[in-house]
Amino acid sequence: MTEATSDWFESFDGVRLCVHEMGEGRPLVLLHGLFSSAYVNWIKFGTAAQVALAGFRIIMPDLRAHGQSAAPHDPAAYPHDVLVRDIEALITHLGLEDFDLGGFSLGARTTAKLLLRGMNPGRAILSGMGLEGLSGWARRRDFFLDAIAMRDTVGRGDEHWMAVQFMKTMKIDPVAATLLLNTFGDIEPDEVAAIQTETLVLCGRDDRDNGSPVALADLLPNGRLKEIPGTHMSCITTIELGEAIVDFLTA
Repeated sequence: MTEATSDWFESFDGVRLCVHEMGEGRPLVLLHGLFSSAYVNWIKFGTAAQVALAGFRIIMPDLRAHGQSAAPHDPAAYPHDVLVRDIEALITHLGLEDFDLGGFSLGARTTAKLLLRGMNPGRAILSGMGLEGLSGWARRRDFFLDAIAMRDTVGRGDEHWMAVQFMKTMKIDPVAATLLLNTFGDIEPDEVAAIQTETLVLCGRDDRDNGSPVALADLLPNGRLKEIPGTHMSCITTIELGEAIVDFLTA
């Protein structure tokens, strides 16, 4: 089955989140990137179908303030590491015990945080991520906060232009996004070095938006690096993304 189904569940604080599923077999939880959605990151360009056809049950939540999930304006709905707590709630809700876990960009940051908090998937995937995207998050956060603040005035050619256009295309709620961006903290290199899970660092050859994937893979005790064609934005459209995920999970 390569058609996606959608359902909703209430997270740890009652906020309603949408979850999309595709395929049957070993569960794989995939987390999308900032301002994106499960549909755009994993379904639209065929990645989820590729992996599902290899014998996996793909579970793809729309993160809080993204996609079809709720985007509350109450600051109380955005405690520290709220996305981590949402995914922990999802795993509990689904009763998953033996599964794999991965994410792209913001989804990769969330995956790394989950591993540090004790989640123990069989294998993990950090895609669209480099070491500086984990340990130097404040710089990336401020870039996106500036993009939100400048969304109605930024001009073509400005470094924030693409982020603003993507945010508008995805109909991101600026109030909710601002609250969410302030829930993340850095992940220090010594913490990265403590992650024991077998981990694939998967990145576009022309993607260094989140720093060096080579440095990240080298720091992980059981990390391996795979580069595929593309930039941070274009690599999710490639067939190589799904191929790399399948190869890693079935090796």
